[in-house]
Amino acid sequence: MTTAYLVAAALVLTAAIVAVRTRELIRAAGALIVASSGLALMFYLLQAPYAAAIQLSVGAGLVSTLFIIALSLAESIGKRRKQETRDNSPGV
Repeated sequence: MTTAYLVAAALVLTAAIVAVRTRELIRAAGALIVASSGLALMFYLLQAPYAAAIQLSVGAGLVSTLFIIALSLAESIGKRRKQETRDNSPGV
């Protein structure tokens, strides 16, 4: 069990670093899914299945929130770029 636990811990650590360091939101969300699943696996290996289930539900909420924020940011950035393009275009 200790080998599986150490592998899961390394997976969680790697995924968390990728989630923080990447600039692509989809890749960050994927890394957060992996990290959350790895934490749930670690809880399960510690014979805490309820904590594992709660971790999975919290991870799902985390990724959903990340996607909502990403969509709202993308929309506001798109509106700003459209406004800048309209302001910089020569008048006819």
